[in-house]
Amino acid sequence: MATSNVEFESSPTTAAGVLAPTKGLLRFTTAGSVDDGKSTLIGRLLYDSQAVYEDQLASVRKSRINRSTGPVDFSLLTDGLRAEREQGITIDVAYRYFSTPRRKFIIADTPGHEQYTRNMATGASTADSAIVLIDATKGVQPQSRRHTYIASLLGIRHIIAAVNKMDLVSYSENIFREISKDIEELGSRLGVPNLYSIPISALDGDNVVRRSRRLPWFEGPSLLEYLEELELDGVDDTVPLRFPVQYVIRPDASFRGFAGQVESGTLRIGETVQALPSGVKSKIASIVTLDGSLEEAKTGDAITVTLEHEVDLSRGDILVGDDQVPTVAQSFVAKLVWMHADPLDPAKFYLLKHTTRTVRARISEDFRRIDIQSLAHASAPTLQMNDIAMVEITTSLPLYFDPYHRIRALGSFILIDPLTNATVAAGIIEGASERPTLTICKRGPVTTEKRRTRNGHGPAAVWIDGRPAAAEALERALFDEGWNVQLVSRTPEGSEAYWTAQILHKLGIVAVFSAEDGGFAALNAIRQNFPANSIFRAAEDELSDSEVVSTLLDQLRAWRRADLTQEQL
Repeated sequence: MATSNVEFESSPTTAAGVLAPTKGLLRFTTAGSVDDGKSTLIGRLLYDSQAVYEDQLASVRKSRINRSTGPVDFSLLTDGLRAEREQGITIDVAYRYFSTPRRKFIIADTPGHEQYTRNMATGASTADSAIVLIDATKGVQPQSRRHTYIASLLGIRHIIAAVNKMDLVSYSENIFREISKDIEELGSRLGVPNLYSIPISALDGDNVVRRSRRLPWFEGPSLLEYLEELELDGVDDTVPLRFPVQYVIRPDASFRGFAGQVESGTLRIGETVQALPSGVKSKIASIVTLDGSLEEAKTGDAITVTLEHEVDLSRGDILVGDDQVPTVAQSFVAKLVWMHADPLDPAKFYLLKHTTRTVRARISEDFRRIDIQSLAHASAPTLQMNDIAMVEITTSLPLYFDPYHRIRALGSFILIDPLTNATVAAGIIEGASERPTLTICKRGPVTTEKRRTRNGHGPAAVWIDGRPAAAEALERALFDEGWNVQLVSRTPEGSEAYWTAQILHKLGIVAVFSAEDGGFAALNAIRQNFPANSIFRAAEDELSDSEVVSTLLDQLRAWRRADLTQEQL
């Protein structure tokens, strides 16, 4: 069993004899499988530390819902949604604030169901520590392993394995040792630097706030004692400056400021900074906040800065320290957690949001899914909900990033479905792929290959005769899926037809030609400029417009998939 590296010492007291706070704010989250007692633990922690208001406690006591064996169902103190109380589960992330004489806390109570793993990742993304609950009657479950993996993935250095429901196994030391051995082996393989195992009973309060006499064989501190004395890593002043621009403020001609949050490093007046992607250097003229001007701003500060020179900056750009340029690349390797019910489609473009920058991105088909039990990597045709994989992502524009383990904000991102606007995945960047990275302002000419990379497909022509509504519907459907598509509603004739087809082909566009009558010159021009396998014609049978659109969409998707596969080969 891992032992605690926490040293306990008496707290200083005020003149009135009251303990003075000695530690900084601690953010921690609960995790683990369903029904392991996460909400009950938080409720018991709040109740025993006297952080529950009397009216709230009275409301819980009067509730018709009580799934515990005692007079108070402590889970109701955090499960506030009606659906949560009716089903007895946690659905959304519930944040609770409380303090002791030694420390202030922010708790994120997260759900255990696989369906809501995305909410667990959300709650853990800002946590300093994670409490992974394990049911003593069941042992380490797959979801417990998944949550531990996600916590380590998010860079949480302090994980507490709380073996709950010890009252149901007669406070057996052997059972606790076996479970703690399993979870500590997992923590060791994941590289968790600090893992502390503790036996508890959230329902009866054993080892939650005070040490329990029912567990005389356990000599470590109680859960609250451990949390109160947990030493957090301080802010690293050696990390480089990273200031993503969120908004440009220009109330009048005399002021032009760039608003955002300092994600790492320190900004000082007079300091030289470099703007990306332009590469232009300038000096900080002023640092403005709602409370007045500052001489310097540190990590986490929300500020507005002005520069000594006029520099072209907008949302999505970034200010970095002089000679502290991050990695610049369009292709990188990342660990990805898939969070949506719809599986990953490697042939589809997604929106990638990284800091304040949003670009189009495509995931390479050569990804390796991580087995939660063995932690082995294996190839998979797609990713399903809650799958974790090592992937390679290519973006339409360069990103400026640092590895996640160095700077969290610059090494994390989310993927968004452009059609539904749903967040489908979250990831952390390991580093640039082996492909050549792009250098600032030295990107060379725009080639056919670069257009193909940005568009996610090559040029193609679709000929639809006498169905203008179907042509418009096809353009709309392709546009919504992220294709670079253009409807040609007027059929060109003569030499114009040839030049139109040639230009559309060079631009890498999927051109949808809506022909009314004839249009033989345009059709010949298409055949002269587009390869035969990239020309599609709507069937002339009795299909409806929607059936024509659906058929052409399937053909185009299959063509794009084959085209991209051939490109990779």
